[in-house]
Amino acid sequence: MSCSVAISSSPVFSPSMISHTCKTSPESLTLGLTQHHLSTSAATDGSPSTVRRFHRVPSCLRMCKNEISASSSPGLDSSGVSPSSSSSASPCFSSTLASSSCGSATFTKRKRPARLDIPILGSVAFEQPPGSEGKQEVEEESDRYSVYCKRGRKRVELEDRHSAALDLRGDPQMAFFGIFDGHGGSKAAEYVSKSIGERILEEVAMSREEAEIEVEEAVRNGYLKTDVEFLKEDVGGGTCCVTAFVKKGELIVSNAGDCRAVMSVSGMAEALTSDHRPSRDDERDRIESLGGYVDCCRGVWRLQGSLAVSRGIGDSHLKQWVIPNPETRIIRIESDSEFLILASDGLWDKVGNQEAIDMARPLCMDSKKPSPLSACKKLVELSISRGSMDDISVMIIQLGHFFQTKVLIYDAHASLWLPRVGCGKLLGSTPDAVRNPMKLRHITFYLVLNSILSIIELSTAR
Repeated sequence: MSCSVAISSSPVFSPSMISHTCKTSPESLTLGLTQHHLSTSAATDGSPSTVRRFHRVPSCLRMCKNEISASSSPGLDSSGVSPSSSSSASPCFSSTLASSSCGSATFTKRKRPARLDIPILGSVAFEQPPGSEGKQEVEEESDRYSVYCKRGRKRVELEDRHSAALDLRGDPQMAFFGIFDGHGGSKAAEYVSKSIGERILEEVAMSREEAEIEVEEAVRNGYLKTDVEFLKEDVGGGTCCVTAFVKKGELIVSNAGDCRAVMSVSGMAEALTSDHRPSRDDERDRIESLGGYVDCCRGVWRLQGSLAVSRGIGDSHLKQWVIPNPETRIIRIESDSEFLILASDGLWDKVGNQEAIDMARPLCMDSKKPSPLSACKKLVELSISRGSMDDISVMIIQLGHFFQTKVLIYDAHASLWLPRVGCGKLLGSTPDAVRNPMKLRHITFYLVLNSILSIIELSTAR
């Protein structure tokens, strides 16, 4: 193996000296030291040690330096070396010049690369994009829901959005809630949070029947219409969605993406949604059947090597595989249905379902002063403490406010026992019944009977 050695003052490192021996620029100058070393090696093959061959190189280069210094005169020929110096040069120098003409390239002098000023992320104050509000956190609180959103530590803007609409159509038992986790900017999440609730409500109103299949189809159409309308905006990006629509004591939960809904049932976590990710067998099969592919990048399964979710609204460049079709589940809000957590994957990637319920329940179910907002903040901080860099949004809905009980109430004017709906607790008696103790006892009897029948019906259904 040949080895090239050059001292710091040699022509290899001295562009000012090199300019005397070659007409070309220092960037294109080449030296044929390797060829010289090979010839020297072949000539002294019988030498007892290879070290001696390498010791000759520095002395040869010193001779080259002396010859160059001596030949620094105006009388240079076309090759850049005077005839006198060329004829009187040492054998080492002559062989070097012969093998290092500007046309024969062996070693190329390289430029020093430009300096790159790469800022450290942790010490940089991120600049907000045009039109961004620049909010680091958002919080809202009411007696029926609370929400807390916080921007990721290395995110330019908060891309998560939420939606909450109460007393829809004047009905205190009808409400809509949603968490939207945007990617590729906040435009998609912003648009969907403002429009999807209205689209779902319109579709539900248009459905002729209140059967589960009709409601599920209405929610699906609401998602699809929102997706079509957003794609017309042509602003790019996409968003995952999880929504909860409450209507007449029913909870209609839908999702597209990896936002999740988890309900507390007497302290036990019950997941109402399933994440749509390329790692899911059915999602991967669907993607591959449409000509797409799924691969693992740094431990995360991604669609077409980029997106880590397989469903959502937007993502026009991947629309062939990223569908907005939601999965919907409809359940009845019962007396043991305590609260519902809607959250983005910023929470669920670091906190388990049961762990989230266990942490939030003492604050949400406090009989003296419930504080679901504190529970939301506590869950967010737990995820951050475990290393989450993502935006995190958590919403807690108090289901007790939407629990309805069917009871029999005596209508004095019609002289009939009619079914009425109670909100969270049994409704009081009619004024006429209050004035008539006999009717009040009858109402009490039928209320107890109705409760017993409800328990029997519930046990049979289970």
